[in-house]
Amino acid sequence: MIRSIPSPTISQLELGPFTFHLYALCIIAGIAIAIWLGDKRFRALAPDAKSVVSEVAITAVPAGIIGGRIYHVITSPDAYFGSGGHPLDAFKIWEGGLGIWGAISLGAVGAWLRYRQLAKRIELPNFAHFLDALAPGILFAQAIGRFGNWFNIELFGKPLNAPWALEVPVLYRPAGYSTFETFHPTFLYESIWCAILAFVLIRLSHRLAPGQSFSLYVMVYSIGRLGIESIRIDSAHTIAGLRLNIWVSLLVAIAAAVTFRRQSRKPH
Repeated sequence: MIRSIPSPTISQLELGPFTFHLYALCIIAGIAIAIWLGDKRFRALAPDAKSVVSEVAITAVPAGIIGGRIYHVITSPDAYFGSGGHPLDAFKIWEGGLGIWGAISLGAVGAWLRYRQLAKRIELPNFAHFLDALAPGILFAQAIGRFGNWFNIELFGKPLNAPWALEVPVLYRPAGYSTFETFHPTFLYESIWCAILAFVLIRLSHRLAPGQSFSLYVMVYSIGRLGIESIRIDSAHTIAGLRLNIWVSLLVAIAAAVTFRRQSRKPH
């Protein structure tokens, strides 16, 4: 009987001269699912909009990765520019560290710019419909991508003694926690939260006004992230005793809730 979740013994695969980092493979798999599902949902709305999602992804995906990395580096500067840090490590995305808020923000900007270009050539629904179509797929991508943190044995929570606790080798335990063996698998909590929310959005999308699916995604995900951040123990900047990401999640949730409310008042 498995009494806890084991940590992986490998984080990369060696195939001849090539090295494949499992963190990166999780991210890539998530992106592929997001594009496939987003394309399926968007073409149900605009049947003639063939390959629009994949074309937008060419711009949005790199922008999202860059934005996610920038956010991570800005909010965790000591790891790269502090004592003992190495600035060039900021480019080693495969080692982990993509901030979701930066990824969503810059990725959305990249998507909007490319979508606007395509709309000049072909007739497309407004951008709010496009974001709604993508929202569930983005959530599934996040759910899959979080397993990259499992392979890297990172971003786990406080000590936990339960069947679903994550075993963490001594090498990966933060200072002050070396005597504890099992911890909250926050990567799994977030993955499950994202997957549940994705199914809910798919079920409710036809009842919502344009843009509300995406706003609901941002709002509810942020609420879940508040709880997850509260039990994480990896180093992070704090403001008034709370982790920076808790403040960001709170502000984003409020902004998304206000946006959701305003969108409900607009004509469909």
